[in-house]
Amino acid sequence: MNPFTGIRLSALLLFCTAWAGASGALAQSYPSRPIQLVTGNPPGGATDFIARIIGPPLGARLGQNIVIDNRPGANGIISAEVVARAAPDGYTLLYANDSLLVVNPHTYAKMSVNPIRDLEPLVTTVANQLVLAINPKTVPVDDFPSFLAFARKPPAPLFYASIGNGSHHHLAMELLKLRAGLDLTHVPYKGGGPASIAVISGENALMFGGTSVVTHIKSGKLKGIAVSGSRGWSTMPELPGIGEFVPGYKASLWHGMFLPRGTPPAVIARLRAEMNAVLALPEVREKLVSGGAGEPYITTPEEFAALLRADYERYGDLIRSIGFKAD
Repeated sequence: MNPFTGIRLSALLLFCTAWAGASGALAQSYPSRPIQLVTGNPPGGATDFIARIIGPPLGARLGQNIVIDNRPGANGIISAEVVARAAPDGYTLLYANDSLLVVNPHTYAKMSVNPIRDLEPLVTTVANQLVLAINPKTVPVDDFPSFLAFARKPPAPLFYASIGNGSHHHLAMELLKLRAGLDLTHVPYKGGGPASIAVISGENALMFGGTSVVTHIKSGKLKGIAVSGSRGWSTMPELPGIGEFVPGYKASLWHGMFLPRGTPPAVIARLRAEMNAVLALPEVREKLVSGGAGEPYITTPEEFAALLRADYERYGDLIRSIGFKAD
């Protein structure tokens, strides 16, 4: 037996014992200051809207303020970079949609951060569908079948807005173009707020959106004609699913929270427990659903990991089929 083996084993046991004690103490003392929750959308976008719903009750449970930090741009990559490079101490969290992790790696040749490698999955938060919204003055139709007929023979080229190149909103429309045989031109914006304003103004004719369009649909500024699933959606039960008219079409999405890699397990466990408790609150569910942000989506760590793997492969197949690259 190597004479150093026993020394190394003893040192390892001492380290593990000390680490376990420190981890337990950390869980009891955490958090001791405000927590930064970074989002990749500007104010008014879907991730910002949801972050501001879950932030206050999460802060109340943790006994610290949750400070929303909007870092829009590059389809979420800028916000991911901020969090990935932060200290892994539980004081900098990322709120992101699925495209950051399961779409961007397939569309960007080079990324300043690898979200799969550099971010620690914490919790899923909401599951959602996108709403296909039109400017009723530019696209004078009453329902989705009428839209298909109009879009196939428009009087002028139809431009659609998205929250950014390679975003889920962009790919959902590209999938619709592919499956329904439509000719639409993409105009990317930095977030749902600016994109929806562009459609309201008539600068663009239509877009897929979440919270950013639902509020405008309810006010009458935009018209919703369908949702992006294979069938309808409880949040907007009056709208059909695109898959009911276009066989095989489905473009649902989810949101989640992430931490820098290396965050202590005790901190991860505390945040996961408190965040899932927030998602289970009836008042949080009501705000999410009524605002068009989706429904609470609680998963186990194992289910979250499986979801990431499956969607990574699914979107990779779609992106290769349409030949899209963001740069």
